[in-house]
Order: sequence, then structure tokens, then C-alpha cells
Amino acid sequence: MHRLTALLLGGSLVFSYAPFDQAWLTIPVILLLLALTRRSSPRQAAQMGYFFGFGWFSAGLSWIYVSIDSFGGLHPILSVAVLVVLFLYLSLFPALALWLWRRSSRWFGEAAIWLLPLIWLGTESLRGWLLTGFPWLELGYSQTDSALGNYAPWLGGAGITLVMLVISIAVIRWLQTRQAYFLALAGAPLIIAFILPLLSPLERTGEAARILLVQGNISQSVKWNPDQHWPTLMRYLNLSRPYYDQHDIVVWPESAVTMPEPFTDDVLANIHANAVATDTALITGIIDYQSGDYYNSLIVLGQDGEHEVKQEYFHGHSNRYRKHHLLPIGEFVPFEDLVRPLAPLFDLPMSSFARGEFRQPNLHARGFRLSAAICYEILFPDQVRANLQQDTDFILTVSNDTWFGRSHGPAQHMQIARMRALELGRPLIRATNSGISALVDEHGQQVQTAPQFVAATLSANLPVVNGVTGFARWGALLNWLLAIFLAFTPIFSMVKRRQNK
Repeated sequence: MHRLTALLLGGSLVFSYAPFDQAWLTIPVILLLLALTRRSSPRQAAQMGYFFGFGWFSAGLSWIYVSIDSFGGLHPILSVAVLVVLFLYLSLFPALALWLWRRSSRWFGEAAIWLLPLIWLGTESLRGWLLTGFPWLELGYSQTDSALGNYAPWLGGAGITLVMLVISIAVIRWLQTRQAYFLALAGAPLIIAFILPLLSPLERTGEAARILLVQGNISQSVKWNPDQHWPTLMRYLNLSRPYYDQHDIVVWPESAVTMPEPFTDDVLANIHANAVATDTALITGIIDYQSGDYYNSLIVLGQDGEHEVKQEYFHGHSNRYRKHHLLPIGEFVPFEDLVRPLAPLFDLPMSSFARGEFRQPNLHARGFRLSAAICYEILFPDQVRANLQQDTDFILTVSNDTWFGRSHGPAQHMQIARMRALELGRPLIRATNSGISALVDEHGQQVQTAPQFVAATLSANLPVVNGVTGFARWGALLNWLLAIFLAFTPIFSMVKRRQNK
């Protein structure tokens, strides 16, 4: 019965994320999970953590089925089997966290619950790293629009998870002891959340960039068809050219130009010349080919603002970004000689990319500096933070969520991207093929959003912001220090018990 309850608790978390946005649900779910597990054996705790994780990930990530079913070429039963394997793997991490907590209770008693924030931080960090990492659905993302989201500029999304754990643990301890101290500890983080915006180091300079996003809405089924290269390019050009002279920066989404860069130099040179003539910068996703390797890239055409004499376009210029964190199966295939022949799922178009560097220079566009991340990379706060420089004006991310249809996947992806803006205190530019395209301010609020599955343009002014957030300065350091500090509670409790004996 407890395992079924844990499964349902995990499944209910899907409603705390976008597009459902029931952020209030997360803390009660955590609280009930802890209450359910606090007197269990380590083995029982691991089982409940596993069932909780399976409900959490199977409901939250069910949208992956859309891409596997539509483009993977597998029988529906095999598609479900692939997903089940993924969910079973991801469920190992909450199972491990709860097992370690209950295991430690043998030495630390009831106070061992204060080890859980450190344990959870460790297992979630492992989930975000192991096998290239898959940190989707971190609990903190559910609070992007709540008051607890105010912790993001200081602690990041993972820190919000720690805050929710502290609140839940304090409530559990109050129910056990009825000590007012624990009730105060549960309420303090909620009060502090409303104070934190007053301490913000961010300040708008008064300068702004006029940004145009172009959403082409190209069907995934024809995107990589060679006969579609020119019609796709013409759609983006026709949507963009009337607005060149009205904007500082025009942004096209991931792989908007589907023909590899060396084979479309003449077209890119013309686009560059037109953008220079209208004093505009155009940033586009494109497949770059260099020395036998393909790269999922972003390049800047037109006015970069870095040279007194406007340079002509040439292939290989330095004002570009190459994707570093590649998507397994979609952009690289582990053991590809063995795996690719098994099914079309493992032989998708453009699924053999080389990696760019972890740290790369900002893009320069009409005097503005943009820190770039392509699609999946926006999930990794350490990488986005590593590419943010002191003079970075905007975070730029491009994507193609057409793979996931009208599921809740694109809304979750947008929510994750907005968390990066909150954490790092910089406005975010997000251009996608079919939505959700949006312009987001430094507080993670959407300034303008284009509807999904329509060809559209989106225009707004984004402010230039000064100031460095705590998360941009220190990264996850404060989270680890907080978690370690809390972990000393059971240690002191154990020492005190031994002294009393």
C-alpha cells in the first residue's frame, strides 16, 4: 500500500510543473513522502523511493513518447519499453537518496533526517552528471513562478529544492516534538523569500536591445529533406527582411539553415550584406562542417559591433558557438557501430555531431554580448553559468521542440530556460522552430511569447542589466555549505547522546 501511495505521490508532481503550474503541490508531496518513509527500513525506503521516482518521471517525462513514436520507427510496444527503461534508470536516484537517509538513521536516530538535504543534493548532482546527465524535472523548477523562486538568484534551482526539503523536514520534526523552534524554522524560509527581491544586486542601465525572434514552424518530417532546404530558408528570409532596419538583433532557431555552412556560403554572404546594410545582426542556428566533423552551431551575420570596418562573411569566422552538451541518441549515439543498425530510432538525421568546447566566447551582435546555449544545454546550470561573462548582456538559447508535438514537454523546457534567467540575472532570448519562442526579462518573466505551431515573428525591447547574482558569482557552493551545515545537526545530536550516557 505504501509503495502505491509513493507511486501516486510521484505521479502527482507532474501538475507542479508547467504547463499546469501548481507550484503549491511540491512541498506537500515532499512532506507526505518523508512522513511515509521516516519509520521504514532502508530496504523499504529504497522501494518507496523507487516507486516515487517511477511515478515522478513516468508522468513528468511521458512526452518523450511523442518523439519516439513519431520519429523512432519502433513498434508502440518497443517505444513504451524504451521509455520504461529510462524511467527505471532515473528512479534509482530518489531510491538511493531515501535508502541512504534511512541507513544513516541507525547511527543518528530521528535526527538523521537532517542529512537528507545533503544526500538529495548529491544524488541529484549525480543524476545531472552520470552518462552525460539528465537533470530534467529537478524539484526546484516547479517554483519558477512562486515566491520560492526568489531564491534562484542566490541558490539556483537546486537550492530551491533544498529550501523545500528544509521546510518539509522542519514540519516533520515539529509534528514529532511539538517544539516551536521547528515551526519557526519551517516558516522562516517562506518569509525570507519575500524579502530577497529587496536585496537584489541587479540594476537596469536604461539601455535596451530591440530583438526579433523568427519562428518558422517547419514540420520535422520534412526538415532534413534536401528538397526543403531552399523553401525553409526562404520562409525565414520572408519573415525577417521587412523588420531588419527596426531591430538590433534578429534570431532564427536551432538549425534554421539546414544546409551545412560550407555549402551555402553564397547565400549566407548575401544575408550578411543585407544585415550590414540595415545595421542589424542576425543570429541563426546552422550545421557547421569543419575538417570532417559536423557541429550544431550558432553563427552571427551582419553587424557584430566589434569592428570599425564591417567584415565580409567567410566560413569559419570566430563569431560563432558550437554545441557542447549533446543529446544522447538525437545528436550522438553511444556504441554507434553496434546500436545504429538496431532501429531507425538510433539512426536519426544529423545524429553524429562533434562537441564544441565547454567554455566559449560570447557571441557579439551589434555591440551586445550573448551567452549561448543550444536546446538541451539550457538544462545544465553549471555550463550556462560558466559561459556567462561579466559583460554578458543576454542569455541566448535556441531549440527545436517540434519533436514533442503538443505535449507538456515544450512548456517544461521553457520553464527550465526561465530558471536560467532567474539564476543568472540576465534577460533570456529563446527562439524555437515551432514554439515556445519567448523573450524573458532578468526576473524570469515572459515579456513576449509566440503561440506554438504557427509561423510567427516576435518583437520586444530587452533591457541591459548590471549586477551579479549570488548564483552567478558562487554557483552551487552556497547549496553545499547549507547542506553540510544541516548535516552537522545529527552529528551533534549523536555526540550529545553519547555524552549523556
